[in-house]
Amino acid sequence: MEILEGATAYVVDDDEAVRDSMRVLLESYGMSVEDYPSACAFLKAGPRGLTLSCLLLDLHMPGMGGIEVLEQLRARGDRIPAIVITGKGDLASRSRVVGAGALQMLEKPVNEDVLAQAIAAALRSSAAV
Repeated sequence: MEILEGATAYVVDDDEAVRDSMRVLLESYGMSVEDYPSACAFLKAGPRGLTLSCLLLDLHMPGMGGIEVLEQLRARGDRIPAIVITGKGDLASRSRVVGAGALQMLEKPVNEDVLAQAIAAALRSSAAV
C-alpha cells in the first residue's frame, strides 16, 4: 500500500520475536520501524511527532500495559493513532482499548493484510489531523 511507504511505525511489545517479525513485515512495506521492549522505554523515548506515524501496542505487558500507555499519551495531548494488538482479546478489553483512544484492537496472530489495512487507516487518520 502506497500510504505505508515512508511512514513510521512504533512497535511496543515485550516479546522480541513479535517485534522482530513486525519489523521485517513493516519494512517490507517501506515503513521505518522503531521498536521498544516495554511501555516505559517507549514513553521515555516518546513518539517523534512525525506526521505519518502510528503506534502498534501490545495490550498485556509487564509493568504497564497498552491501555495505560494510551491514557498517558492522551493526558499529555499526544494523539498518535494507535492499534492495540493482543493474544487475549474479549469484548470488555476491546471496549476499554477504544475508550482509551485506540483506533482498533487486533488479535494475535495478526493477518498481514488485516494489519496493513489497519495501519493504512491509522495513517490516513494521522494525515487528516
